[in-house]
This record gives sequence, structure tokens and C-alpha cells, in this order.
Amino acid sequence: MSTKPFSIAIDGPAGAGKSTVAKAVAAELDAMYLDTGAMYRAFGLYMLRRGAVGDRQAVIDALDDVDIAVEFIDGAQHIFLGGEDVTAAIREPGVSMAASDVSAVPEVRARMVALQQKIAEGHSVIMDGRDIGTKVLPNATLKIYLTASAEERARRRCLELEQKGMPEPYEKVLREMQERDYQDTHRAASPLRPAADAVTVDTTGKTLEQSVATIKRLALEAIGKF
Repeated sequence: MSTKPFSIAIDGPAGAGKSTVAKAVAAELDAMYLDTGAMYRAFGLYMLRRGAVGDRQAVIDALDDVDIAVEFIDGAQHIFLGGEDVTAAIREPGVSMAASDVSAVPEVRARMVALQQKIAEGHSVIMDGRDIGTKVLPNATLKIYLTASAEERARRRCLELEQKGMPEPYEKVLREMQERDYQDTHRAASPLRPAADAVTVDTTGKTLEQSVATIKRLALEAIGKF
């Protein structure tokens, strides 16, 4: 494997398994993992707490006040909002749509992209999100578009919420998943779409182990040519 720093961009819709797969592949390749969606979730949580989700001007104004930091503790990524560890709080129901709302604002994306690029400098890194291959890491060693059917993604999300003690009806989760997909793919600022040179990997019906093995194989092939 090349000793030069490499970068792997993993994009895709909500619930496709991006974070889980990216973390596993990063561990196997001894790379830094950055969950960029968590940064948008933190800002969405900030706006939720201020009762200003949906107010575009309030979102822009909040950029001067919000303090979002990423730290790695015992190898795990933690998100801090104003010094508070909100790693668990940003996964609560309601935060997902708030994150989608704030991420549609160009000024928010510009600030987050700059922060993400700064974190990645000089490191072998695996990032997942919705515009990593198209905006954050346009020259990534490998670009993956990880997807799955909306029904499969909703099923996985329901299982995750149930395991966390926060069960939600499947129909509600599926509806919210579809709404999130529409919002992410139709926003004016960096809409969700595969990069022109991305490899599409559909995880519908696949186990986590199968998905990780596929991404790892593609990564090793790309790094070997780097």
C-alpha cells in the first residue's frame, strides 16, 4: 500500500450505511474517519434549541455564534457544540430534518466544507456525507456512492432507533426518509448526487461485512494505483 496520504469519499442518502461502513474501512486501513454529517447535525441541533429551524436568515446569523468542534477520543469521533459533547444528542429524532434544513443554506455548507478540508490536510482520511466527492474532496483517491432502497434504509433506521430505546413506526420513518431524500437531492446548494467518477455500491440486501469487504477491495485497488 502507498505510504502517501490517501482520501476516500463516501457519499449517499440517509440510512445507506455510510458512517458504519466508513468507520469499519477506516479502522482496517488505519485511516482517520470523519463523519461530516455529524457536523451538520450539530448545527441543526443548535438551531432546534433556538427554535429557529426554517428561518434562513437566523441560520446565517447563527454562523457567527455557533461553536462546533470535532475531537477524536480513544479513536472515536466526538462532536462538541459550545463545549458540550452532543455526540448522542445529534442522533435523536427530529435532528435529521433540522440538519437537512440548515445544510441547504450555501453559507453553512461553505463554512463546513472549509472546516472539513482543514481537518483532512496531511492525513489518510475517509469521509462520508452528501457532497464529499463533489465538493469537499474533489481529488479523492477513491469516490464511492453508497446507496440502498428507501425501504431498506427505513428498516435499518427503525432497528437502530429500537436498539437505542427510541422506537418509531416504520411508516413514519420511511416517510421521513423519502422527504429527506427529496430535500437533499433538490436543494440548490451542493445537492446530493454521485460524483462523475464515483463507483456506485448498492447495499440493499447486503450484510455489513459484505459492504465493508466491497469498499475495502475498491480502496486497496485505488490506493495501489495512487
